[in-house]
Amino acid sequence: MWDNPRLLNIAATSLAGIALLIFMFVASQLLLQSTLFPLREMTVRGDLARTARGDLESATRGRVSGNFFAVDLATVRAGLEQLAWVRRADVRRVWPDRIEVTLEEHKALAHWGDAGLVNTFGERFAGHTDAPLPTFAGPPRTEGEVTRGYLRYAELVGPLGSSLDRIILTPRFAWQLRLANGLNIELGRDLPNDAAEARLTRFVAAYPQTLGRIALRHEYVDLRYPNGFALRVHDLERAGAAKAKG
Repeated sequence: MWDNPRLLNIAATSLAGIALLIFMFVASQLLLQSTLFPLREMTVRGDLARTARGDLESATRGRVSGNFFAVDLATVRAGLEQLAWVRRADVRRVWPDRIEVTLEEHKALAHWGDAGLVNTFGERFAGHTDAPLPTFAGPPRTEGEVTRGYLRYAELVGPLGSSLDRIILTPRFAWQLRLANGLNIELGRDLPNDAAEARLTRFVAAYPQTLGRIALRHEYVDLRYPNGFALRVHDLERAGAAKAKG
């Protein structure tokens, strides 16, 4: 081996590579532990309406440690994203002694059942608000589908003169709507040749010449028919019950 120049060159190169790796490891450890690069500041950016300074301090307490190079940005980000109203956190180093945090808050679109909220991206989160928002409900992991349904159907019912107050996707994936004026619409499932959206479009178009001419208050419409719909009129039911008693 000792008289083989080729093997000697390979061995020398390997030893030099190992020495370099050891040097880089030792240097990185010294850098991470050095007191010459203290972390002095954390700045927060973003349009924050629901997240207070105290929330940020609690979320980062014990997570912002070490010097400029040693602080674990992923740990800081994970702590911030645990806050109820924080949708996304971006954390980066800014030389020489600062980390910068950019936060994106959830924008609440609706209540999800009796607990939690849904944001404008169709994502469920654990925030709380007393704002008068519509209510969504559906099987697990259907928040995005219900949100997309709401956006479609809310636009379609606009000509009825009342906003969409509640939307439910049942376990059988049938749609149920309720307007702010109390009208419940049984929309049903999307069928291969008869989409729920098409049935609702036909109903809204026919409304002025049908239900719109009825003076009595109607509270329930069943659109699960290919060529028409069924109607329940609360005042007629009350009148019929009173007549039967008389």
